[in-house]
Amino acid sequence: MKPAIVTAALTGVLTDPERFPVPVTPEQMAAEARRAMDAGASVVHLHFRDQRPGLGRMPTWDPDVAGAIVDAIRAECPGLLINCSTGVMGPDISGPVAVLERTKPEVAALNAGTLNYLRVRRDGRWAWPPMVFDNPVDKVQRFAEAMAAHGIVPECECFDTGIIRSVDMFRQVGILKDPLHVSFVMGVASGMPARASWLPLLLEELPDGAHWQAIVIGRTEVWDVHREVARLGGDMRTGLEDTFYLPDGSKATSNGTLIEALVDCLTAAGRRPATPDEARVAYGIA
Repeated sequence: MKPAIVTAALTGVLTDPERFPVPVTPEQMAAEARRAMDAGASVVHLHFRDQRPGLGRMPTWDPDVAGAIVDAIRAECPGLLINCSTGVMGPDISGPVAVLERTKPEVAALNAGTLNYLRVRRDGRWAWPPMVFDNPVDKVQRFAEAMAAHGIVPECECFDTGIIRSVDMFRQVGILKDPLHVSFVMGVASGMPARASWLPLLLEELPDGAHWQAIVIGRTEVWDVHREVARLGGDMRTGLEDTFYLPDGSKATSNGTLIEALVDCLTAAGRRPATPDEARVAYGIA
């Protein structure tokens, strides 16, 4: 079977580094990228955090902060592909676009549709005020155009089946071009559940010829999905953005240990992680 592009999602958007072992500074991000690369990752997915003391839990779109982090990773991990987040609420995309212009990643996440972002506590209260993660077509198109202007490959993040189907419509009208890269985002409470049994159905809706991976958010239940992704031939992603738990239920202390467990899933399926050069070919940027 074909090798899998393995992506390490290093830190996430809001996780508090005072409570969880997520990297924040350029030095920490570069060290975690190295651990992930040594374990088999060929791509790192990046969010950027405020570097001021005590504010590391907060996101930032400061292009100088993003640039310092990406520069540190590229110096520590030559050849590793960079995938930048672009997720932002509202119509103003100037912050993410400024980061893309400064960092010139090989790949960037493109949120391909709108989601009511919800979660309910056990006592029946909202975990946070209900939010709309708004990604209307004009916003998707503006992001796609910004990525195309810098030779960046879009990685289409899809939180439900309608968004997966929309990706092919974006291709039909010329907003996106081949090769398409689609991520099934599974485990968000108001999106697709983290269930391995859903994967064959989702693959039926995948645009013809598209590359695919699953972004699986949760606890130990995510590993059943990862094993099925490996068996079905998909690309693979995990990291401290997505889970803090290893297959045996113990807590991960670094992105490297999570990537090691993901590679074990590939090995059990008779596959191996792709090299960075192989990943570049798959993304059409060799």
